[in-house]
Amino acid sequence: MEPDLFTAAAEERQEKDPSASPLAVRMRPRTLDEVVGQQHLLKPGSPLRRLVGEGAGGPAGPSSVILWGPPGTGKTTLAYVVSKATNKRFVELSAITAGVKEVRAVIDGARRASGGYGQETVLFLDEIHRFSKAQQDSLLPAVENRWVTLIAATTENPYFSVISPLLSRSLLLTLEPLTDDDVRGLLRRALADERGLRSAVTLPEDTEAHLLRIAGGDARRALTALEAAAGAALDKGESGIGLRTLEETVDRAAVAYDRDGDQHYDVASALIKSIRGSDVDAALHYLARMIEAGEDPRFIARRLMISASEDIGLADPQALPVAVAAAQAVAMIGFPEAALTLSHATIALALAPKSNSATTAIGAALQDVRAGKAGPVPAHLRDGHYKGAAELGHARGYVYPHDLPEGIAAQQYAPDALKDRSYYTPSRHGAEARYADAVEWTRKQLGRQRS
Repeated sequence: MEPDLFTAAAEERQEKDPSASPLAVRMRPRTLDEVVGQQHLLKPGSPLRRLVGEGAGGPAGPSSVILWGPPGTGKTTLAYVVSKATNKRFVELSAITAGVKEVRAVIDGARRASGGYGQETVLFLDEIHRFSKAQQDSLLPAVENRWVTLIAATTENPYFSVISPLLSRSLLLTLEPLTDDDVRGLLRRALADERGLRSAVTLPEDTEAHLLRIAGGDARRALTALEAAAGAALDKGESGIGLRTLEETVDRAAVAYDRDGDQHYDVASALIKSIRGSDVDAALHYLARMIEAGEDPRFIARRLMISASEDIGLADPQALPVAVAAAQAVAMIGFPEAALTLSHATIALALAPKSNSATTAIGAALQDVRAGKAGPVPAHLRDGHYKGAAELGHARGYVYPHDLPEGIAAQQYAPDALKDRSYYTPSRHGAEARYADAVEWTRKQLGRQRS
């Protein structure tokens, strides 16, 4: 038998005994209109609409689709809806457990079904990025000859994880993380729907808020937790799912955290101040609270990048590259794996030597500019490349530093009003000690008095 084939018999069993299937399966959308989120992919005339035969282009839509998005955003659901809407056979494979042998078996079955029964096949291949180049190559004949409608899913960037021949023959659709409103709507539908919990229990507002935090934008996780908590509540004879029941069921304490209120800013502030104070354990605690509360990982990454310059600066010049790399990684992978990246960066920043010299330097310079201490650029520093510049005396007398043995030209660079003004006061912490020596030496070479 072909792997993971959704047969008519299996669907019939589910219809006869809905409770035999998990809630996430029972609530699987039957049409594109029931899909939660991803509205940018579901507009009239979109490729997915055309793939199921809606609008211009009809059924002759794309024959191969790659769905790229975080876990729980509906990749499997979209593939299933396509198969139901087009009355095609639906075969699901996971690249974690399947290989070339299983792929060829599905393709052979698809060719027999097409030739013998005139029925087309949708092959949903999950985690395609786990397939090697040779394994992905085995899909090409089926895609080119339209023996199957391939819908492949990946959480990794397909430009790096999918071979170019397959990528060029596929339509790439990017799924966005589900919002809290998306997941909230799904939970409320599952509570009332005949396929779901049939209003057997209620979900109070505080419990719903915690469930949304647990879900983290993952619809499957939300429904799984809801089903478990509902079962526990009913076993206790309770008509509503209390917060304590949910906590006991999922073994996760509710975090008092309002992402739109004071708690949001208080915890974020505590994270940065703990990093500034070099208390790595406190910093990790506040990071964990933000993660557990469902904070946007990009927000956390932005705060770390600011901290790298504001509180560490040149004491550890690698702090900013670490924070920037973390932000880039977070944008690519999302939660839950992004928690590891944020921990990596937080620990590195908390333990780095500290200096706020970059912060105070630009602050002092801005203060002078805003106070009107500017003045004209010295004539020898002005642009002398355009016609008539020489007649104005621009660039006259400028000394090219590279022509001198030490590479330092003792000439005035700042405007007259600020010629002896010093903004940068380096610390002797970490790597900035060498900058302190360098700035002292260069100021002497320039003949400047510090002020």
